[in-house]
Amino acid sequence: MTVLMSYTNPLKEFLPELIELRRHLHAHPELSGGEHQTAALIAGELRSYGWKVSEAIGRTGVLAEIGPSLGPMVGLRVDMDALPVEEKTGLDCASLREGVMHACGHDIHTCIGLGVARLLATESNLLSGVRLLFQPAEEIAEGARWMLKDGAVQGLEALFGVHVSPELSVGKIGLKSGSLTAAAGELEIEVIGEGGHGARPHEAVDAIWVAARVISGLQEAISRRLDALKPVVISFGRIDGGRAFNVIADRVKLFGTVRCLDLALHEQLPSWLEETVQQISSSLGAKAVVRYRCIAPPVINDQELTNLVERSAIALLGSGNVIRLQQPSLGAEDFAELIQEVPGTMFRLGVAGDKGCAPLHSGYFCPEEGCIGVGIQVLHATLLKWMDEHSQTTDP
Repeated sequence: MTVLMSYTNPLKEFLPELIELRRHLHAHPELSGGEHQTAALIAGELRSYGWKVSEAIGRTGVLAEIGPSLGPMVGLRVDMDALPVEEKTGLDCASLREGVMHACGHDIHTCIGLGVARLLATESNLLSGVRLLFQPAEEIAEGARWMLKDGAVQGLEALFGVHVSPELSVGKIGLKSGSLTAAAGELEIEVIGEGGHGARPHEAVDAIWVAARVISGLQEAISRRLDALKPVVISFGRIDGGRAFNVIADRVKLFGTVRCLDLALHEQLPSWLEETVQQISSSLGAKAVVRYRCIAPPVINDQELTNLVERSAIALLGSGNVIRLQQPSLGAEDFAELIQEVPGTMFRLGVAGDKGCAPLHSGYFCPEEGCIGVGIQVLHATLLKWMDEHSQTTDP
């Protein structure tokens, strides 16, 4: 493990336990909406620290509070679900569940949240209330909406979040005011052709061929029909179609995502996709059904809260390890749903070791565990600083 900073005594004492807990979570990942064992473990840990805990918030989410019940309240959100990815790291704590892996670092996020909870529980006189949101189902962009329906952010005046970043080394964090992630949507296209014998394709309408043209045609249309200064990314992750090797397929379904930084353009994309797909399909004798669902709006980080994280992080890590990010990510993050209701900010936490780190959602993703202590200290210091500054501005 890479150690890049000295830890406070309480954290130094229990950090090894948290790392073991992270390894347990990594070996026992649970998919979105099914985080029952993970949630039970989290709730038990939080109660042992002295937090007031509510379970089944947002279906499988966990909410915890500590500090004064009256007055200002600040929040921290961490997610806890895994992905349908086969692990290939070869770690001793590799996933024991076939085809399921913490390939996006949510096990790291969970342990950071627990570490912050344990440190805050040692504070003798918190200046405001603190609420922790352990959120399910981030990977399917549903968990934030579920928690919102259960009132998870009601009464909060600020909300902080963290996400691991393979592009940054351990000991560094990345910050950005304003747009941090893209707006994203889920795209399903059903191409309807006409089946036939594989030896006589001219007598059929090959839905596989048409689907292939739809995939390539959309990519070409992006570069020629949309503004190149407003990037749009369409990625197809699943194709279903065909019944036999020698039968022309009559139906093919394509499943993918659409990501865009420009909100006005994002609102226009459903109609643009419909028109483009229909034109391609009809020109080849097929029909198409296009379905589009908005996954998440963009994460727009509050400038004052981002500056607060920056000041706290510089005091801990030094200015050279606190990076102002120049470009947003085209990834999606349903933290955006929560900060539609309350001001918030999310920062990137470096997890790359000396040999780098595989990308998120890869079966080889293997973050350096040294990042856990870094994340805990930055968030703990940030929350305390928010309480101090907020109490100063609200005192009579």
